[in-house]
Amino acid sequence: MANVSFYGGQQYPLEMHKVRIIQKLHLLPIEERLAAIKGAGYNSFLLKNKDVFLDMLTDSGVNAMSQEQQAAMLNADDAYAGSATFYRLESKVTELFGMEYFLPAHQGRACENIIFSTLVNEGDTIPMNYHFTTTKAHIVANGGEVAEYLRPEGIDVTVHHPFKGNMDTDQLRALLESDASVPVVRMEAGTNLIGGQPFSLENLLEVRALCDEFDVPLVLDASLLQDNLYFIKEREEQAADMTIREIALAVAGACDIFYFSARKLGFGRGGGILLRDEAMYKRMRGLVPMFEGFLTYGGMSVREMEAITVGLEETMDYDMISHGPQFIEYTVREMDNRGIPVVKPAGGLGAHLNAMDFVDHIDQRQYPAGALNAALYIASGVRGMERGTMSEERDSDGVEPLANMELVRLALPRRVFTLSQVNYLIDRVEWLYDNREIIGGLEWEEEPEILRFFYGRMRPVSDWPQELLAKFREDFGDSL
Repeated sequence: MANVSFYGGQQYPLEMHKVRIIQKLHLLPIEERLAAIKGAGYNSFLLKNKDVFLDMLTDSGVNAMSQEQQAAMLNADDAYAGSATFYRLESKVTELFGMEYFLPAHQGRACENIIFSTLVNEGDTIPMNYHFTTTKAHIVANGGEVAEYLRPEGIDVTVHHPFKGNMDTDQLRALLESDASVPVVRMEAGTNLIGGQPFSLENLLEVRALCDEFDVPLVLDASLLQDNLYFIKEREEQAADMTIREIALAVAGACDIFYFSARKLGFGRGGGILLRDEAMYKRMRGLVPMFEGFLTYGGMSVREMEAITVGLEETMDYDMISHGPQFIEYTVREMDNRGIPVVKPAGGLGAHLNAMDFVDHIDQRQYPAGALNAALYIASGVRGMERGTMSEERDSDGVEPLANMELVRLALPRRVFTLSQVNYLIDRVEWLYDNREIIGGLEWEEEPEILRFFYGRMRPVSDWPQELLAKFREDFGDSL
């Protein structure tokens, strides 16, 4: 975004775009919000969108497209095989990321299915800076296990470290020197589960050097790359004079395999895998027609592919990629000024409430982040996402590991919300924090075995949702 100061001394982001298409929103009365979240099993994933005022569940597939992207969708080639649309997308990803081989897929977890089905065998260990839910599920399903080597500051929500997503290279070296079977090292850009925190280019190159030394491929989950590019440009001295395009090439240049969800990177519904090695490309190639579709569409709509091609080019525009991080920084700063526990410094993807401190009276076995997320919806109509113990999986013996962090993610999809809507969110979170003692825990009513946070159902351990409603009416009268 442009560097614009305000005469009155205010600090808030200035959008470098205007809104030309709108979608009408509805804010239900609190009584109807309570009924809606109860009907959804206190799981925000199961809410109907018609009952949501501000949808901050995710930034995946819900970012606003540019006029150029929408125009490009009319130029799509519908051919099943050999589509000109595919070759335009292939040309763009090769240009931007410098890798020769490209496999399309319908989204990021489809890429993970292909990559880890190919590379992971029983007993393998996959080191990474931090796991993502679907990544870990794919690795475990193929007989592997995840080793997380995040540096200690990464899980300290109050430490102001610019690159909390950095990998601990000493731990990585120790693993690579051991007898463990390590088929690949994985790095995640904009580390999702610790608050969208980035890694530095310097750290990525250190990991690359170890991979070279031990002859292990380096895989990058680049789904949140655009935020990571912004933070490298803003926070890393060696990158200050680099363009976003140059940083993108440097990041991709450190990797052997580069995969992404275009629902985040590129602002369209799709994804893909980029590779340097022809033999590895051929090992994975057959899984695309088996699970995704033909090699020149990979389960994607050709219209979305045209939009992604334009969206990836727009990712090289500093004004375009700075919107999300600057809105998130504003939200985090304003909440922090009110004493609300948030993850600091502001990362990408969204603002993250630190439920461990926000509702510190709730035992972690009663899912404080899930409870806070449900309470926020009741108080505001805002749908966030639980990122804590509820998002984890039980071990094979049924033991539930407690998450390192209990977060409520308030995603800020790019170019979607206005500043007044963000201020409404901040106001309702502040009210909720002042009344946090009312919020109680949750327990499972229906607990699926796989990725339970997506569709499991909870119930409150007491009548706290009704008490929260009564307090809202006492303070806000007949206000929505």
